Amino acid sequence: MLEAVNASVISLDDKDSVAVAQAASAGIARLEAVRFRALAQLKRHRDGAPSVTQEVAFALSLVDNHAGAMVAAADGLTTRLPRTLSLMDQGEVSGFGAMKVAAATAWLSDEDARTVDVLLEDRLPGRNSDQIRKAANHAATTVDREGAEARAERHREGRRLTLRQGETGVASIEVEDGPVEKVAAAYRRIDREARALKTGEETRTLEQLRADVALDLLLGGQGGTSERTEVFLYMDLFTYLGLNDDPAELAGHGTVPAALARHIATGPNTVLRRIITDPLSGQVLDLGRDRYRPSAGLGEFVRVRDRECRRPGCHRPAQACDIDHSVPWQHGGHTNVDELIDLCRRDHRLKDEPGWTYHLAADGTLTITTPTGQSYDSSPPPLHLPRPRTPLADEPPPF
Repeated sequence: MLEAVNASVISLDDKDSVAVAQAASAGIARLEAVRFRALAQLKRHRDGAPSVTQEVAFALSLVDNHAGAMVAAADGLTTRLPRTLSLMDQGEVSGFGAMKVAAATAWLSDEDARTVDVLLEDRLPGRNSDQIRKAANHAATTVDREGAEARAERHREGRRLTLRQGETGVASIEVEDGPVEKVAAAYRRIDREARALKTGEETRTLEQLRADVALDLLLGGQGGTSERTEVFLYMDLFTYLGLNDDPAELAGHGTVPAALARHIATGPNTVLRRIITDPLSGQVLDLGRDRYRPSAGLGEFVRVRDRECRRPGCHRPAQACDIDHSVPWQHGGHTNVDELIDLCRRDHRLKDEPGWTYHLAADGTLTITTPTGQSYDSSPPPLHLPRPRTPLADEPPPF
């Protein structure tokens, strides 16, 4: 049936194409309303346990922040914002727009949230998500003027620094919800120093200069002098020597091209490390001890092996994680490479939630089972593609 629908779309004119897109969007909104109700029901079953967010992230293949926002919105829509949820049932408001309403009213009392829900009922249809956000924020502030100041203070208390991995070789860092006066002052300083560097000989654009100045200030505090920091870059020796162009991997980011990897590896403060791998599987067997700083032993081996937090979908670099026992130490676990894994602090806490089980197999595969019985696997990626076994000289050919 879907194939027939797709085939019929090809013959639509402009007007009908828009109409079909609108109808599809309305249908999606209705399905999103069903999804919100299901997520709210899951949260009620678990009495609001924090681990619900992680299970939703697994089940729907979402990053944790988005999963948490969806769970919070589901709770608000089904308990305090029935009219907004009804607009979704009618296909008038998208799930993304409804999440804006839930976020804008999260700080209100249940009674005030329901009042805002009534005020917005006729203002949401036909609006995009940014218009919905502004309308919801205005209505919330109008309903509770005295609480608006406290709301702003809570927002400022929620300031945080986030790292977002981008396309190959790039990433973004952002100060979210920082005090507006400090953020504005910081931008002015960065802009001022960037413009001072924009001389006739400077080839970088002003945008590039702002980014470079900001990073230099963060790393060295001087707008140009960088301090040393540790990152893990995994690359084949032949790639490092320029004998091939196999891609490398930067922990927490992913694949980077060979040329960029060589550029990073040849930096003035780079520390090189020999790693011995199993030629058939690509897994780490041993670490060379020749380096500029002494080895940290077992913990360092685990971090090099795992590269990132072992919870599927989490990409926090291993050096920023806790080393934890897959089998709790107090329940007979052992402190060795066969039972130790890297988990970021949040996922370390998740491991102790009721109903969550972790099993580390001999080949390094970590299996996490959620309270609903769903299982998800995580394996440390090999440092290179498995290589075919070379037969011995006197070994007969395979049949």
